[in-house]
Amino acid sequence: MDHKSQVALSMVLSQVLVFAIANDLECIPGFQQKIFYVEQPSEFTEDQLVLNVQFNDCSGNDEVIYEVSNPDFKVEPDGSLIALRNITEVVRVLFIHARSPHTDDMAEVKILGRKERHNSSKNVLKVPRHLPFLRHRRAIVAPSISIPENQRIPFPKIVGRVVVSDRVPGSKIRLYGKGVDQEPKGTFRINENTGEVSVTKALDREAIPSYQLQVETTDENGKTIEGPVDLEILIIDQNDNRPIFREGPYVGHVLEGSPTGTTVMHMIAFDADDPTTDNAVLRYNILRQTPDKPSPNMFYIDPEKGDIVTVVSPALLDRETLSTPQYELIVEAKDMAGMDVGLIGTATATIVIDDKNDHPPEFTKKEFQATVKEGVTGVMVNLTVEDKDDPTTGAWKAVYTIINGNPGQSFEIHTNPKTNEGMLSVVKPLDYEISAFHTLLIKVENEDPLIPDVGYGSSSTATVQITVLDVNESPVFHPDPMTVTKKENIQIGSQLFTVNATDPDTLQHQSIRYSILKDEAGWLYINPLNGTINTTSPLDRESTFVLNNTYTALILAIDNGSPPATGTGTFQITLEDINDNAPFIHPTSAYVCEDSKDLTVVILSASDRDLHPNSDPFKFELSKQTGSDKAWKITQLNHTHAKVSLLHNLKRANYNLPVTVTDSGKPPLSNSTELKVQVCSCKKSKMDCSSADAPHVSMFLLLLFSLSSLFYL
Repeated sequence: MDHKSQVALSMVLSQVLVFAIANDLECIPGFQQKIFYVEQPSEFTEDQLVLNVQFNDCSGNDEVIYEVSNPDFKVEPDGSLIALRNITEVVRVLFIHARSPHTDDMAEVKILGRKERHNSSKNVLKVPRHLPFLRHRRAIVAPSISIPENQRIPFPKIVGRVVVSDRVPGSKIRLYGKGVDQEPKGTFRINENTGEVSVTKALDREAIPSYQLQVETTDENGKTIEGPVDLEILIIDQNDNRPIFREGPYVGHVLEGSPTGTTVMHMIAFDADDPTTDNAVLRYNILRQTPDKPSPNMFYIDPEKGDIVTVVSPALLDRETLSTPQYELIVEAKDMAGMDVGLIGTATATIVIDDKNDHPPEFTKKEFQATVKEGVTGVMVNLTVEDKDDPTTGAWKAVYTIINGNPGQSFEIHTNPKTNEGMLSVVKPLDYEISAFHTLLIKVENEDPLIPDVGYGSSSTATVQITVLDVNESPVFHPDPMTVTKKENIQIGSQLFTVNATDPDTLQHQSIRYSILKDEAGWLYINPLNGTINTTSPLDRESTFVLNNTYTALILAIDNGSPPATGTGTFQITLEDINDNAPFIHPTSAYVCEDSKDLTVVILSASDRDLHPNSDPFKFELSKQTGSDKAWKITQLNHTHAKVSLLHNLKRANYNLPVTVTDSGKPPLSNSTELKVQVCSCKKSKMDCSSADAPHVSMFLLLLFSLSSLFYL
């Protein structure tokens, strides 16, 4: 069966269906067929009959009004669907709304293309799939119901009827499913006696596009008699949702000078309405461009795809000549395929004209002048350049290079990141006496490479003339530090060293005078004319002003320039040690118990301020003791320590014991020290020295101590 025959069969079956329902069953208000299928012709001609629809309000069809979703079609009072003009564009679907004082209903006309024709025979029989004469006869007939969304009050509204034939007396018709006894509960209800189906509130297709309900008949006790039978309720879309741009902000970039037709960005809007209808078919358009120079139509948007492309020549897309490198487009999306009745959504698209490096940097002048004092470092001149490219990109940022005149690497140049200027600096102090003038050749480039057809010209190089100013430089000591080694016991007035300072200002022929800046111990004198340094006091290696055997002084050299310049030098004396300090012992006092079994009194340690070999090993001695006084002995433990012990216990008393210690110097030095020993009473681990007698020492030991002291003075 070809497609035309299928469509004809659909119309015949619709007539048969209406006749069967009208004669064999009770009248069902509304369209007797809800969905129609029509082949898409090459053109709908004006006044062409498309098909006939059958609407019955079950009350004589008085005052029936038909409305068609597409204004290019209308329905005559007899149900004829007519084209009002010649139509060549594709029409996918039509909705026919019929209403009378007694009921209203919606039918759908689907217009099939070639790819859809193989399914048309199934679609012809889709709606009345459960009617008695198509299958075995059933008592419940529940044709699908189509309801427009967003209906207005009053509610409830009767939207269809379930017909029950051969009904058992006292039986009831029951409707259930989502939308009746399941959420959203109470949306639909059925008259249990008449089978009229009502909707209780306005519906939203975007929330729920269809409801799948079940109908059955029950006896007085609720027991199922027949059923369930499916009842499908379709929500017919209305154009109640504006297109929405959900993916913003929309920012596109295009390189300056891009060819005409370059794609900049893609914009797409969303419409929540039925995508199979024109309600969700969008068309795009640019409403406004800001700024509108140099052309009010710099860009174009594909009405169907939403692609934004350039439409001006590359020459007009020059970032450096545009009033601003950024454009704002107000883009609209209109549903109903762009028809005047369509709803509109808008969004702003920002298009940035990106820079490319088509302008080299150029110096503002060919020659720069700089003046710098000799001996100083730092920035001496800023070199200025101009670049027309975008200051935020590497196409504008400058890179400077010294290409000639800097053999000693005395100069460096760096880019100021804020101003793009070249900061030329002296990094090694210049010497006027060596060269009073310098000439540098500088080139400037961009961080990013230039485009192929643009190169660096002569304006990208410049000369810098540098004049060095002479200043009065400080005299310089040679060597510095100045060092000398002397023994610490040299005579006062001895000559230590003759300093030498020279003046770098060789062309000025200046004289130099010397003075001492720092001499903490006050040991030195310097001749102001010839720089000879002599001693004024004895040098002492053991002085607190000497660190690590070295005494440090600071010497000044002052020229007679205007103003005078001063140089500072360091003078260091390394002092050699002599044996000029006698050793000494510690501790110098001790305690012992009168009845102690341990006769050790004390361990003595000796120290010497001199260095080895003028210090240890030390020799410890006791003065000679007579037979009656012989109670002590001293034992050498090592080079620096000795032990004093008793030969026998002594009575409680204070004893003064002369101890002599001698160093190893040449000649050696000795020192005698009285070791005070207190013999105490010790009981129960407590020492009591309060009852000790007055100091006790033999006359012989005192005499020897006195003689030895006199000997070493």
